[in-house]
Amino acid sequence: MTDNEIADILHQAAFTMKPVSQMAADVGMTLEQAYNIQSLLLEKRLAVGEKLTGYKLGFTSKAKMKQMNVDDLIWGFLTDAMEIKSGEEALLSKYIHPRAEPEIAFKVKKDITSKIEMHQISEYIEAFAVAVEVIDSRYKNFKFSLEDVIADNCSSTGYCIGEWHPLVDNLNDLKIQLSFNDEVVQKGFSQAILDNPYASVLELSRLASEKGLRLNKGQIILAGAATAAEWMKPNVNVQASLQGFGHVSFTSK
Repeated sequence: MTDNEIADILHQAAFTMKPVSQMAADVGMTLEQAYNIQSLLLEKRLAVGEKLTGYKLGFTSKAKMKQMNVDDLIWGFLTDAMEIKSGEEALLSKYIHPRAEPEIAFKVKKDITSKIEMHQISEYIEAFAVAVEVIDSRYKNFKFSLEDVIADNCSSTGYCIGEWHPLVDNLNDLKIQLSFNDEVVQKGFSQAILDNPYASVLELSRLASEKGLRLNKGQIILAGAATAAEWMKPNVNVQASLQGFGHVSFTSK
């Protein structure tokens, strides 16, 4: 199979909600090919009218990197069709086997095309917010290799962002929780994201420089999950909260 044929299969799986088998091992897929397939997938989404709204990061935990035997982050794209408005409903019929993760989101203040340093964060980032990312693999049984998941846009499927806040000096040591119908199902601390959530911005800027990505003013960065993901069920109020900075929620139907 060609890269474009694999992208077609994944694109159709996402819109028909019918899972497919892993393909990376069968075709000897490399990481470079996986990201090329992801780019082709984005092109197909843009071709049907979606707009690129930002990027998400994965493997922002040292433990997760070790578990997957990798030494770098992975990334995927976000589009406007993936957005779930705060307080609104998300139809589970649009997904295959969705899970929710509590995250921190950043809004880009100035185009990022090269690597930036920590002291430049306030120059390039204008605000942050608590967020929920919905991940949903297009593969059967939610099982995949590293190359498979990258090709499948790192399982990124949806996102819901809360109220934006001006930047603060320190985003560490903040409790972050995911609740279903007011029952806490996952909890952790903000520094679980690369030991400092702001580090995700720096790492994505490095990737932008190395891989030719461009983060435009107004786009969103999902910094990575602060806890494990939780399976979503119908008729549940899904809420993420960040200590001192409110919460965001939507209802799964």
